[in-house]
Amino acid sequence: MKTKTESLPECPVATTVQLIGTKWKLLIMRNLLVRPWRFNELQKSLNISQKVLTDNLRAMEKDGILTRTVYPEVPPRVEYALSELGESMRPIIKSLEAWGIDYLENYKD
Repeated sequence: MKTKTESLPECPVATTVQLIGTKWKLLIMRNLLVRPWRFNELQKSLNISQKVLTDNLRAMEKDGILTRTVYPEVPPRVEYALSELGESMRPIIKSLEAWGIDYLENYKD
């Protein structure tokens, strides 16, 4: 979670956009709504660079949006899943999906 020393915008919409408003964070969350994913699965699914994915996953974990579970296996297995806070975004992401479907069906040339 963000610490008190880190400032968030006073506007609630701006706060939400700051936390999850990037292209990659929304697509990561879209995937994690289905099931937990491993790093390489996310990278291949999203066609994203390792650095950008790592940076976004770390930020989302720090903000409490997802959890990172390391399994004590050889080789190590790491899975990412939405936290309870991340799961609370489900209706918002589903609304974005519904809006996108409506747009594609009714407004796109």
